[in-house]
Amino acid sequence: MVNLELCFKTACEQAQLIRNKKISVTQLITAHLDQIERFNPTLNAIVTLTAESALEEAQAADAALAKQAPLGALHGLPVAHKDLFLTKGVRTTFGSPIYRDFIPEHDSLPVERLKKAGAISLGKTNTPEFGAGSQTFNSLFGTTPNPYDLTKTCGGSSGGGAVALATGMVALADGTDLGGSLRNPANFCNLVGIRPSVGRVPNWPDQLGWYTMSVAGPMARTVQDLALAMSVMSGPDDRSPIALDTPGSIFNAPLGRQFKGTKVAYSEDLGGLPVEPEVRQVMRAARSVFEQLGCEVIDDSIDLAEAGEIFMLWRAWRTELRISPLMKEHRHQLKDTVIWNAEQGLDLTGPQLARAEAKRTEIYLRMRAFMQRYQFFILPVNQVVPFSVDLDYPREIAGVKMETYIDWQKTAYFISAIGNPAISVPAGFTASGLPVGIQIVGGHRQDFEVLQMAYAFEQATRFGERRPPICLN
Repeated sequence: MVNLELCFKTACEQAQLIRNKKISVTQLITAHLDQIERFNPTLNAIVTLTAESALEEAQAADAALAKQAPLGALHGLPVAHKDLFLTKGVRTTFGSPIYRDFIPEHDSLPVERLKKAGAISLGKTNTPEFGAGSQTFNSLFGTTPNPYDLTKTCGGSSGGGAVALATGMVALADGTDLGGSLRNPANFCNLVGIRPSVGRVPNWPDQLGWYTMSVAGPMARTVQDLALAMSVMSGPDDRSPIALDTPGSIFNAPLGRQFKGTKVAYSEDLGGLPVEPEVRQVMRAARSVFEQLGCEVIDDSIDLAEAGEIFMLWRAWRTELRISPLMKEHRHQLKDTVIWNAEQGLDLTGPQLARAEAKRTEIYLRMRAFMQRYQFFILPVNQVVPFSVDLDYPREIAGVKMETYIDWQKTAYFISAIGNPAISVPAGFTASGLPVGIQIVGGHRQDFEVLQMAYAFEQATRFGERRPPICLN
């Protein structure tokens, strides 16, 4: 079996090949390491490679298979972990030169769960400094470009994982999503990426165990693979005070479902945000797909402008806690936008945060009422298509100036502030071949239903099957 074709088998297919002993785990891991050797020098997706330990684990996995030992759901599957997640004995830098040589003594909970399910880590994936921003570059490792066009960004902050996944270096990827960091790179790299409900995938350790804005989750090449990853990453853990009690096994149910008569709200601009014409064009084509699935698609939106203000306040509050202790000795090693965000946090007051949280509750209830009328809300993942890899962020959209380095992500981070599950699924391409996804938002804690809708759309369109040009040469 040609390595390239093996690496582009779905995670579910790879797992089945191993269980049926059509291939060995060692073969699978070797194929992916070859893929990394071929493409990573150009793409800079994996910044710390653990090839030796991966091959040792592969041999142990083959031995377990030979002994007919119980196997985890991801037995032998190659993964890599976002460089924000702690990995025991493996360098974790957070994309910062300050942590150039930091070696954690334990794994983050999402990493721990992937390993327990039998996944084999090939290393760490690139991320912007401390995960700040949706353009994957940092002063320690450099930039990760888009595999569909090396002159464009791959998005972020889970950009390295997205690129590794899109080019067959790994079978599944993990990441975090504060303002869109699982959805945005999936959108730009023709993948599926879900922002799960708060507490669905517990994250430990975390300074802010009760913080509800940032979540962990997976990315994949297919919705079925995403459901597989969710089945092992989800579930209760009392190290996280906000972890949901629902077991991950709920994601093992069949994804197929009929959507005839399902009411869906559709908005190209979330009530007036600037959106590039090419994004609107893909959105309109996607709308017809939902209609073909039998959905009743209705032009409607909800005013979430205040959600943006709330998101920015709580983001600054979180950034200040993480970054301020570093600024005294390491300010020269921090990028300007991280310092700016931390200093915003320093200026916050208690009354500001109290009023923001009260307003957030109001918006949640408003969104709840909206989602009682519609089962799903369809909108853009991002307001732009992948922009120049040399640009830290877009300065304007459709003639509208962006005031901050994350303003172009409002269609993503407005949803973050409310906490509804949301997924990015491939929806088409621009005339120049750049991927564009759509965002499907579900009701409160309706993660599985979101996967079902994404699966129906994916099966009807098959856009995710189009590989990056770099993998066709």
